[in-house]
Amino acid sequence: MTKPTLQQSHGPAYTRIYAVGAARGENAVPNDDLVGPINSSDEWIQQRTGIITRTRAGADVEAVDLATDAAREAVAESGVAPELIDLVIVATISNVQQTPSIAAVVADRVGANPAAAYDMNAACAGYAYAVAQADALIRTGVAHYALVIGAEKLSNVVDPTDRSISFLLGDGAGAVVIGPSDFPGIARTIWGSDGSKADAVGMNHTLTEFREGKSEWPTLRQEGQTVFRWAVWDMAKVAKQALDAAGVTSADLAAFIPHQANMRIIDEFAKQLKLPESVVIARDIATTGNTSAASIPLATHRLLQEHPELSGGLALQIGFGAGLVFGAQVVVLP
Repeated sequence: MTKPTLQQSHGPAYTRIYAVGAARGENAVPNDDLVGPINSSDEWIQQRTGIITRTRAGADVEAVDLATDAAREAVAESGVAPELIDLVIVATISNVQQTPSIAAVVADRVGANPAAAYDMNAACAGYAYAVAQADALIRTGVAHYALVIGAEKLSNVVDPTDRSISFLLGDGAGAVVIGPSDFPGIARTIWGSDGSKADAVGMNHTLTEFREGKSEWPTLRQEGQTVFRWAVWDMAKVAKQALDAAGVTSADLAAFIPHQANMRIIDEFAKQLKLPESVVIARDIATTGNTSAASIPLATHRLLQEHPELSGGLALQIGFGAGLVFGAQVVVLP
């Protein structure tokens, strides 16, 4: 008896980003509003982080709402009918409900129901991880068009007295539509993790401890120097690997869009990569703050608003953070 041949799916050879959407918390929170509980100053925060102000959402706005607004803009700008989107991935660490996923709710809100939809947690590397997944799933024929979102309301997990991280965090969401392409638009992703340093950034308590009255509400905290050294030295190597994987050099880039963690890290990155002056560097952190998984798409959105001539150029994007996880890829800007 002849055995049946199993069919496997195949998709297009290449993918690209079609469009970007963004939503920031509606409230601008300057440094002076935060310095009291941490006994600090506007000058100290600016010198250490480059942040002047950050955006935070109101009490009635959650990460799912920010994700929806960003997604609607991305879909509208992409020219792709929402019913053709059959994959929605949301990178987040701040969904206030363990289930349902933000992705399933957003898929319905934007008209992409019944798209496959899921949330994934890779913290500040989440967007890069989600882009890698969307690219792979489209090229294998599992999906046709993908909506990828990084969405965070980090003000829900801030301890205003925590001098290690409280002044860094903001709220926002960035979204992109990814689909088939006639040319290579997303290079191979370099990604990974180092769980041995998992305690360097993360929640200070568990929800179980909070439920049992053994702790306060869990909030984010970090070991600043450990994270800084890891980000500057180890992540510069990952960024170089991403350039090699794409077959390009730093001189070929139009833009560099790192996770908006700290302006000092961004500046040191530029030195390590020997970026030429022609490369535009995203510095959205100055007025948005650190928005974890949302930071790269938010920075991309602002960069294209301020420099529309970058459209069609190559951008190196890299996310890194709690876990410690990292992901980097070179993309063609929409």
